[in-house]
Amino acid sequence: MPEEQVTSKDGTRIVFDRFGTGRPVILVAGALQDRTTYRSLAERLAERFTVVNYDRRGRGGSGDTAPYAVNREIEDLDALISASGGTASVYGHSSGAGLVLHAAERGLPIDRFVLHEPPFGPDTPEQRQFEEEEGEKIRRLLAQDRRSEAIETFFSQTGLPEELVTHMSQDPAMIANAPTLTYDPFEVMSPRSRAGLTPADQARGVSVPGLVLTGGETPDWMIDVGRAIAAALKNGRHQSLEGQGHVVPDDILAPVLAEFFAESENDG
Repeated sequence: MPEEQVTSKDGTRIVFDRFGTGRPVILVAGALQDRTTYRSLAERLAERFTVVNYDRRGRGGSGDTAPYAVNREIEDLDALISASGGTASVYGHSSGAGLVLHAAERGLPIDRFVLHEPPFGPDTPEQRQFEEEEGEKIRRLLAQDRRSEAIETFFSQTGLPEELVTHMSQDPAMIANAPTLTYDPFEVMSPRSRAGLTPADQARGVSVPGLVLTGGETPDWMIDVGRAIAAALKNGRHQSLEGQGHVVPDDILAPVLAEFFAESENDG
């Protein structure tokens, strides 16, 4: 399967793989991930849809252009939608879901979207200070090319087991994508990127159908955030994936996505 590419508004090359035929669906990766992470999911969804699985800027085969701005990532997604026929359904996982919410609120031609566990923390002075300090610590490590330590610093505050954090900090793909930690999640998920709005306030400006997924084994704060966003969307709903955590096996996730995206055939 030949690799394809689009050119974003700022001239950045964004590469992607295209699977299947049917209505277009675009997959948006979370922090440190690239299109290799979602290949299996793309192949499953390709049984019913044309699936665009891309490398976000600064990852995999895609280029990058300084300075980083969330708006540039929105423009990347817009270029991919144009290359997919002018409208598409979109799935975003973790901080990738935060980017999808930005794009939907901005009014990109998205007909349906899924936000899978967007990790919006509490918007308190203490949380903002913590995120600023963590972001600055990671920026310093990356400036010294201490990528493994930057990854370890990032994941250590997520509550993951220490042995898993150590394993991920040595993963070659994550090490290659480590410089994007200064973009995602710290810029994409920041209140600054929402002009100070809460995620629910941002969601109130979105009218296209949206599904917010959370796992039954996910921390309560993330479930609460997911429910609040779903309730704020003009045409949204929340669904719990019982027994699941932040990462869901493709054989469980793909049918949920396919069922929701297939509803677009009856929209309008």
